[in-house]
Amino acid sequence: MAKIILALALAAQALVPTRTALKSVNVRANARSEMTMGTDGGVVLIGVAADSGCGKSTFMRRLTGIFGGTNVGPLGGGFDNGGWETNTLVSDTTTVICLDDYHLNDRGGRKVTGRTALDLAENNFDLMYEQLKELKAGNAIKKPIYNHVNGTLDTPEEITPTQIVIVEGLHPMADPRVRELLDFSLYLDITDDVKFAWKIQRDMVERGHSLESIQQSIEARKPDFDAFVAPQRGDADVVIQVLPTDLIPDEKEGKVLKVKFIQKEGKDNFDPAYLFDEGSTIEWTPCGKKLTCSYPGIKFAYGPDEFLGNDVTVLEMDGKFDNLQELVFCGVLPFSRDCVSLFVLHRSTSSPTCPTRRRSSTASSRSR
Repeated sequence: MAKIILALALAAQALVPTRTALKSVNVRANARSEMTMGTDGGVVLIGVAADSGCGKSTFMRRLTGIFGGTNVGPLGGGFDNGGWETNTLVSDTTTVICLDDYHLNDRGGRKVTGRTALDLAENNFDLMYEQLKELKAGNAIKKPIYNHVNGTLDTPEEITPTQIVIVEGLHPMADPRVRELLDFSLYLDITDDVKFAWKIQRDMVERGHSLESIQQSIEARKPDFDAFVAPQRGDADVVIQVLPTDLIPDEKEGKVLKVKFIQKEGKDNFDPAYLFDEGSTIEWTPCGKKLTCSYPGIKFAYGPDEFLGNDVTVLEMDGKFDNLQELVFCGVLPFSRDCVSLFVLHRSTSSPTCPTRRRSSTASSRSR
């Protein structure tokens, strides 16, 4: 049995580059989402969709670590360690497959067709479906490799499935046959403003690209992205949406962010995350004396909503806090019939500390 824990704040930590001010917060107990899968001992197949430059690589490494894997690294050790140029990340328990490996044509071939890699016609969904079906059945495959360095299709590599297999890329939910194979699906939805800020940091500061070339690249991809990638948001079991903060007017650098954990209702074997009281609508500003927060502070919200025609619940975190050693524990203590106590549990303490001053921590809720 594999228990998959997907926390809103974990997603925020995984997606936000280390240069930003937003740090991690582990939301435990009832403020978490938990999925129990693989009860038959089979392979658990998870799909993660996102555009390039949205933090998928970092997210995959964090997710692999959460699933308990050790020896995380590229299949075969990677090119720099005597292996081959691979996009596959492996650990003892998890295999991460990049769906770029199922491009139908190499870079030169796409110049001939005039299509981008985002176009569904440039991806071999027949092979993708057949091979993922074999992996889920516990069988090894010979998977193609798309070489991002020179844009070629390299010699296939052998993949032996681990307990958990994650397929990440542009189109894990685009083909209905592949989508049906997935036990769980997740979409990383980075808004244009945040994506632009991140690309400036990565491509301009770290890779020497010009601001004009970055903007042209984003604008050139947008029509195909909107047509072939973005529609998968409506099929995902969870959408992690990263937006500019509401706490600082006109914040454009992507250093302080708002993250929404959007959970589709009715997913089998999935217990959605919630804050304090499942089904209620809640806004919570933690006590500054219990959680170290510098400007602009931090704010949480939770409640039912509608997203792309689906009934969902949304858990939201906006802002930042400073101390990675602090563990936020959101809970309900039955001190009295009418009292809901909020508390912050620090790693250095053995028991929770309950705030006693109403003005220090503000929370509002109404049942729906």
